[in-house]
Amino acid sequence: MMKQQPVKVFSLGLQHVLAMYAAAVVVPLIVGGAIGLTGEQLTYLVSVDILMCGVATILQAFSNRFFGIGLPVVLGCTFTAVGPMIAIGSQYGISAIYGAIIVAGIFLIVFAGFLGKLMKFFPPVVTGSVVTIIGITLVPVAMNDMAGGIGSDDFGSLSNLGLAFLVLTIIIGIYKFFTGFIRSISILLGLVIGTVIAGFMGQISFQAVADAEWFHVVQPFHFGAPTFELTPIITMLLVVLVGVVEAAGVYFAVADICNRKLTEKDFAKGYRAEGIAILFGGIFNAFPYTTYSQNVGLIQLSGVKSRSVIYTCGGILITLGFIPKVAALTTVIPKPVMGGAMLAMFGMVMAYGIKMLAKVDFAKQENLLIVACSVGIGLGVTAVPGFFEHLPENLRILTSNGIVVGGFMAVLLNIVFNLFPRKDVKIGKNVKVAS
Repeated sequence: MMKQQPVKVFSLGLQHVLAMYAAAVVVPLIVGGAIGLTGEQLTYLVSVDILMCGVATILQAFSNRFFGIGLPVVLGCTFTAVGPMIAIGSQYGISAIYGAIIVAGIFLIVFAGFLGKLMKFFPPVVTGSVVTIIGITLVPVAMNDMAGGIGSDDFGSLSNLGLAFLVLTIIIGIYKFFTGFIRSISILLGLVIGTVIAGFMGQISFQAVADAEWFHVVQPFHFGAPTFELTPIITMLLVVLVGVVEAAGVYFAVADICNRKLTEKDFAKGYRAEGIAILFGGIFNAFPYTTYSQNVGLIQLSGVKSRSVIYTCGGILITLGFIPKVAALTTVIPKPVMGGAMLAMFGMVMAYGIKMLAKVDFAKQENLLIVACSVGIGLGVTAVPGFFEHLPENLRILTSNGIVVGGFMAVLLNIVFNLFPRKDVKIGKNVKVAS
């Protein structure tokens, strides 16, 4: 029995890897493709992301006095960061992405102990609005890839659209007819099946896999020295704060499964571990990391709550991160296949924002107005990028990003309506007005 135990632990760890692997590799593929990275650069980005997912997972599972919540959780790049990273990279360059991530990581490390007090500024009406804006602004990225990618000669061809919608149908079908683990890897299965079909259509080239090395060493600042711009930093801070709220929900869920009561100190250590992971992501040119909710279902389904399984998962991810050929395999996925999966994933980001908004008391008209104005201005700035072009440059820096504008609007209106609510005062015998 003892000899079989390591095999069991490895298989359970591998299961966690499979549950999060699609999200772990899709994020760098989307971001790297959108900001124009070469095939070789894209392979490196996927590799270092997989490796850093493993490092971040171990940092969080390992508990000490300074960091780590000590729960069986798995970390990966937050989808909330995809839209902002594409926007930052397109406008300011890739160096500004990593400057913003580094600052966000340091912020989370320094202020981890105070975030519980700051969270009153980020109730569901704010975080739900921000996540909804991010999901909505990401959908055009998916649609362009479904058509074959911007600038492609066959953009919008029937073969591209057919392949994209076939992948989307496969993902929907898996959700319809399967449950449990198979459903949890529906995106991965959709990508694999779609890529195989694309291969028969002659749309696959394995040259990137042949050119990739079997082993490489990751390098700090592989894509160059970071630069620090105000708008990207503010954008990434919003992303991190939304990620903290999401992580808190996962902490509560896993702690409940593990019959553990969390303290304020536990949350501070958990946030600090994520801050360290985000800082490493910036230094090694990866991504901001947060606790993944998709792996919570596996813990509940398997009933296995051991952190040794999570350490194994982290070890597998780190090992794969040192093997570029594994990462290169993911870069052969054609854009229509990726687009079909992206539509489902980005739609889920938007739907998750709506789910967060479902916790809001919409009987209060003020909350309706917060969502209406923040989502409206965020989407409006994204759809009409020149809207604020005549403002002074120092203001235009802050208003050029729909996520930043929408996020600020949500925070500001929440303060106005919910933190400083109006009071009814009497002005006559039977008459009241709001002050």
